[in-house]
Amino acid sequence: MSKIQRPEPEMEGEPLAPDDLAAITGEAIRIEDSEPAIRASLPHSEALPIVLSLLCNLFLTALDQTIVATALPTIGVQFHDVSNLSWVITAYLLASTAVAPVYGALADIYGRRAMIITANVLFLIGSVLCALAPNLLFLILARGLQGLGGGGILPLVQTLIADVITPRDRGRYQGYISMVWVTAGIGGPVLGGVFAQHLHWSMIFWINLPIGVGSLMLLLPRLRKIPDYHRHRKLDWAGGLLLMASAVVFLLGLTWGGHKFAWLSPTILAMMGAAVVLMAAFVIHARTHDEPFLPLPLISGSVVPYSMVAGGCAMGAMIGMIVHLPIYYEAVYRLSASEAGIALIPLVAVSVLGAWSAGQFMAVTGRYKWAAVGGASVAASCLLLMAYLAAPPLWVLLSLLAVLALGIGTCFPISVVSIQNAVPRSQVGTATGAMNFFRALMSSFAVAMFTAILLAAVGQEIPIGEGMSGNHNLASDDMIVGFRFVFLAAAFLMATAAALFALMEERPLAGSKPSPAATMAE
Repeated sequence: MSKIQRPEPEMEGEPLAPDDLAAITGEAIRIEDSEPAIRASLPHSEALPIVLSLLCNLFLTALDQTIVATALPTIGVQFHDVSNLSWVITAYLLASTAVAPVYGALADIYGRRAMIITANVLFLIGSVLCALAPNLLFLILARGLQGLGGGGILPLVQTLIADVITPRDRGRYQGYISMVWVTAGIGGPVLGGVFAQHLHWSMIFWINLPIGVGSLMLLLPRLRKIPDYHRHRKLDWAGGLLLMASAVVFLLGLTWGGHKFAWLSPTILAMMGAAVVLMAAFVIHARTHDEPFLPLPLISGSVVPYSMVAGGCAMGAMIGMIVHLPIYYEAVYRLSASEAGIALIPLVAVSVLGAWSAGQFMAVTGRYKWAAVGGASVAASCLLLMAYLAAPPLWVLLSLLAVLALGIGTCFPISVVSIQNAVPRSQVGTATGAMNFFRALMSSFAVAMFTAILLAAVGQEIPIGEGMSGNHNLASDDMIVGFRFVFLAAAFLMATAAALFALMEERPLAGSKPSPAATMAE
């Protein structure tokens, strides 16, 4: 294939026709080397089975991220090691975050089908090794391998959906993705607790085999119907390694800061400094390399950076709230651990309705920008009200969380669709991987920031992710004060998201308006 050098302003725009490219670059190209000017998609009758099989695949990794936490105490008891137990979660987080942009780039080079099979195989092999782990160190290493596979499933599923659904229709399918996460978020902890208490903790990993094999059996026959948009080129391994190293060091600093080391300790400062240096080296390398791992013009312009940061802020606020609210429920409202989990349902479940509503709005109107601005603004307003009210009656708090979730849910499908609509099809995988990479970093940053706020308010270790297990030593008054600032910090993130969505350019969504019959059929 001939090499196409696009001018920087066009990297984020809709692909040019072959004649326009030839006029700009001064080089004749073949029709098959260019990108289609009109983004076609499969008919709904063909696309829906593909999307459903992809969502079964996504459920595999979504369930794994929620089922493990409740079994950790049992695992610690069996291996007689509680101090290093958090690495079972951290190893997966580090590996999955680091490889998300790698899978996106590889999917654009070698094709989506090859990479999603690779991701699934690695995930299932890691699951088997986790289930057979003879000690905690082996389990941690196996979780890292599992993360190398699981980290690619979400961006690859989003990229494959982009290959078969036009941007205008894609938002409606994003609601289905959110529903998968909600189902896994509610069912995972329940299954994990049942397996650990009544069967054996290894079942949390063995269950991945029937789900994984079943999802592949559904998906593989349908992969042949998915068009290929990849473009063969040499992979920039040096740039990929620099980006992954920067992410791993940064995430380790966030994980250890305030717990294993003080935030201003030489170790944490050195790690954050090393992360900045590695990122700067990546940027310099990308600017000088002919075909960089992550083309900087791809994540610049008037759409991608605004949507990427806005979506990251929304995801950070959401994950930060999910992680910390159980502590608030138990310390302030004296709920049990199981009741605190149930009280998270309004936040988690209603966000699906927000995502679905945004998808329907995009499909019907072809517009998306102001739905995200409105949703993020509503979420920020709810968080400000929660900070002002200071421990209102529980039903009031849950009502505010439901409205908050409705608003924040609109941000996720819109950020995905706006980014995928603004880049050439041959680079959708790279852009989607970069978006998921940034979302993971922002989520980790928000969790660390909220924890630091609570630590400053309470003055003692916060049992994040573990529940208080009936130990109500944390003073409720201190916790109320701490969560005032947590809610304010989350409101700041959502206000930032609203501002960035407002500043973002809104481009026409490719695809035609669905007929009323098609809408009713869904």
